[in-house]
Amino acid sequence: MLYALICTDKADALQIRMDNRPAHLEYLESLGDKLKGAGPFLGEDEKPSGSLVIVEAASRDEAAVIAENDPYAKAGLFENVDIRPWKWLIKNPEAN
Repeated sequence: MLYALICTDKADALQIRMDNRPAHLEYLESLGDKLKGAGPFLGEDEKPSGSLVIVEAASRDEAAVIAENDPYAKAGLFENVDIRPWKWLIKNPEAN
């Protein structure tokens, strides 16, 4: 099953994001095929204000472990992480 990790940054946490970005990107790459897509949300100032990460996991608990192990989460970047089951219907390259 796919899960959307909808992560909202704490206010004034851009420096935490920038300091941990290389480790975050390395972590995402380490997920291999479990990672289906990822990218930042942007604020009105076009600076990152959160993240959307789509992962394949056997359960919500497994998706939560993936979210918790993200270097951004470990650094305390996020104010909130919402984990939702997600169905990829449109433009899914793996759909038949």
